[in-house]
Amino acid sequence: MSRGGRTARRPSGVRRVRGRRRGWLFVLPALAVYLTFAVLPALHTAYLSLFEWDGVTLGRWAGLDNYRRVATDPALRGSVVNALVLVVFFSFLPVVAGLVTTALLARHRRRGMAVWRLLFMLPQVVPLVAVGVTWRWLYGDDGLINETLGGIGLGGWARAWLGDFDWALVAVGLVGTWVLSGLCMMLFLSGVHKVDPQLYEAARLDGAGPVREFVSVTLPQLRGELAVALTVTTVAALAGFDIVYVTTGGGPGEETAVPGLLVYRLAFSDGKVGLASALGVVLSVLILAVVYVINRLARPERTEA
Repeated sequence: MSRGGRTARRPSGVRRVRGRRRGWLFVLPALAVYLTFAVLPALHTAYLSLFEWDGVTLGRWAGLDNYRRVATDPALRGSVVNALVLVVFFSFLPVVAGLVTTALLARHRRRGMAVWRLLFMLPQVVPLVAVGVTWRWLYGDDGLINETLGGIGLGGWARAWLGDFDWALVAVGLVGTWVLSGLCMMLFLSGVHKVDPQLYEAARLDGAGPVREFVSVTLPQLRGELAVALTVTTVAALAGFDIVYVTTGGGPGEETAVPGLLVYRLAFSDGKVGLASALGVVLSVLILAVVYVINRLARPERTEA
């Protein structure tokens, strides 16, 4: 019987091994592309961060000096702080706006809702360069925003928003809020459609109102979508480049400079490839740490048996 049992189990084990090999055959092309265009360049960037190199001549070993400059240089530190401030506008506000619009659209389903969804999702279709150019005109001295303020009697608030040292970063951040709110709304709407309708019926039988229903039923069911939205929007804030480059170029002064913009300047304008690589590594580590925390918090709690 034991011999028969071994011969009976052997084919299934062979099939499992063959299945794994076939699985790796499907994975290997994508893995090769990922290693070639993501992992190896990242490792090469970390290697370059240990040198003082202008991108042309022979580099000189610098060790951790570039990382010390990132930690001590006010402009480089300030760019990281600016990126963290943009997280509020690129991540927190779009998530809140997405939740509010989802609560309104999901509970009151009427004709024409598809048009509203299209309008909210439109910024995701428009290239970010076009978005930056459009908002630069809107924020201009004679742009629509200042003209509207003047028309309603608030001309004293009119200013060159993107050139104001106090308001430039906020103005850029609001552009990110406008761009990413629609994405968050679509993620949350797709999650709402997966919620069991019986949960809503039970909440209504218990006397829950719209707010209580959303907080007690909808929000807990959107844990996965919230994690995705926070991850995508936080990465967009920390690694942002397009909107800042087109609207302000990092100005006025360095008030809107972000790490992605300084990496570009240091590497291609100032000839400080090693320092740019060090700043890129620091930015990557910061993004990985934030994403790790978000995913840890988004995991469902395990209940012990």
